[in-house]
Amino acid sequence: MRYFEDIEVGETRHFGSYPVSRDEVLDFACKYDAQPFHLSDEAAAKTHFGRMSASGWHSCAMTMAMIVENMKSADEASLGAAGIDELRWLKPVYPGDTLRCETQVLEKRASRRRPEMGSVRTQMTVYNQDDVAVLRFISLGLIRRKPADN
Repeated sequence: MRYFEDIEVGETRHFGSYPVSRDEVLDFACKYDAQPFHLSDEAAAKTHFGRMSASGWHSCAMTMAMIVENMKSADEASLGAAGIDELRWLKPVYPGDTLRCETQVLEKRASRRRPEMGSVRTQMTVYNQDDVAVLRFISLGLIRRKPADN
């Protein structure tokens, strides 16, 4: 199990591989963000996107899928998150892209009110297959501290 005490400020981790499919982009857009440039190449061609692009919120959801998969494989002692700051959609995400994550620990603090946990501020950057940053945000994760008997 990877606990709060095991995390170092400045550490960087690379993980994930998420292929973006046209069907998934359409499905998400139809359900949650039915703007024309998320639904059709023809409509998107008339915009700065140039072709159909994934919703920014879909890009966030794909990122979350990679984060959770990484936490499971790394056996993280995650307790959820307190929020996200500075979310920026830097470049469009298109069907056919493959996304990956890079995260850097900016800061960590033990909780004064909840001694069983701490918070970790990380900068998450998501890249496409061409190593172009498409999404960036700061997250405030909550993570379990090591039990006293460890």
